[in-house]
Amino acid sequence: MTDSREPRATERRVVLLTATLTSFMTPFMASSINIALPAIAKEFSLGAVTLTWVATAFILPAAIFLLPFGRLADISGRKRVFAWGVAVFTVASVLCAFSPSAVTLIAFRILQGIAAAMLFSTGTAILTSVYPTGERGRVLGYNVGAVYMGLSLGPSLGGLMVQQLSWRSLFMGSAVLGVITLVSLRQVRGEWAEAAGEGFDLAGTGIYAVSLTALMLGFSALPATAGFGWIVAGAIGLATFLGWELRQRHPVLDVRLLTGNAVFAFSSLAALINYSANFGVTFLLSLYLQYVKELSPQGAGLVLVAQPLIMSGLSPMAGRLSDRMEPRTLASTGMACTALALLLLTSLGRETSLSFIVACLILNGVGFALFSSPNTNAIMSSVERRFYGVASAMTATVRMTGQILSMGTAMLLFALYIGSAPITRENHHLFLASMHVALMIFTAVSVVGVFASLARGTLHSAIGRSGDSATRKP
Repeated sequence: MTDSREPRATERRVVLLTATLTSFMTPFMASSINIALPAIAKEFSLGAVTLTWVATAFILPAAIFLLPFGRLADISGRKRVFAWGVAVFTVASVLCAFSPSAVTLIAFRILQGIAAAMLFSTGTAILTSVYPTGERGRVLGYNVGAVYMGLSLGPSLGGLMVQQLSWRSLFMGSAVLGVITLVSLRQVRGEWAEAAGEGFDLAGTGIYAVSLTALMLGFSALPATAGFGWIVAGAIGLATFLGWELRQRHPVLDVRLLTGNAVFAFSSLAALINYSANFGVTFLLSLYLQYVKELSPQGAGLVLVAQPLIMSGLSPMAGRLSDRMEPRTLASTGMACTALALLLLTSLGRETSLSFIVACLILNGVGFALFSSPNTNAIMSSVERRFYGVASAMTATVRMTGQILSMGTAMLLFALYIGSAPITRENHHLFLASMHVALMIFTAVSVVGVFASLARGTLHSAIGRSGDSATRKP
């Protein structure tokens, strides 16, 4: 049942704290795992392609379950789904820490991904529920800043933990943060479920889950012939899902959000493109710095920290600006900066200086900060309250799908250039060739993203015509 009372100031601060902790926790795990991959590969004797699955096993289930959990949260309560997500993520982190093999580690990473879907689909929605439109950009900026702080400390603190303790300590650290979040959440008395009493489309959820799984597994199986078959099957399944949703009274995804709301649709598309172009970069640079430049995990982390450090510092400012000016302007400028940074990174070689790499990462960090907070504010402010969970889930879905596409691109190029062999000094030239092609693809995708961001239309003029978007139908 929806809590109709106005949240107390203390309760709002606790909501911001818990949402911020989980927004820090999951990206910290994601970025620190990239640093830990060589250590994991050494302990379990993993090849390049199998090693990629340690990262991808988390992202795939998260992407699959985001929309269903977002819809379920709108119906049964966002805080309830959020709390269960924290609990399951904490348990899964402990299980990952004690994994005896690569198979069990990947299995527990899948469980982590399912729990992350519960967090990603509700955290932003809860913040949007308790803060009014005029303050939304600011708190979303803090939330996005926490994401980037997690990305900042992941390579540096994560690299230190891997080097001084072990890769298993990363998971135990996430478990401790999970416990703190659960304790803090007990102070939040309210609940938000504006779609309470509406039905849940179980059949549509099944079609969506199977289709997205087929699509992503097919992409990861390329260039094998079976991979193309899975991709075609997944695409047909997603088209079937959209047709099914159009006929449902209470769909998992109200297709009108995509067909009748240009701000929501193009902002979501821009986010998909942005993450498709960027997520694999940290993965590639982590391997490049440790294998080609022969830096320690801690040393590689100190180089990679440049980008997320800039992102975490600038995101709150960008969020505040998006409360007063058009998100389209800020986000499109940010995407252009990202495209330039990726273009510069295509020149990396054995002799490239670390200062050049850091400069490129700083530029990319500026671009990402200008894009993310305003883009999230545009998505959440363009829908009415009963769609907050679905909108939050869509934001996370396109982010996760973009991450899968980005990692899938790296995986495909590894398969084409290196095969199943581990990365060694003898095949560094093959690794560099695959990385260059990946960065060129990412650059081209970012350029397309600039135009997608510009095409979204204006948010503030629409709000001015129809009032607070929280009460506006798509």
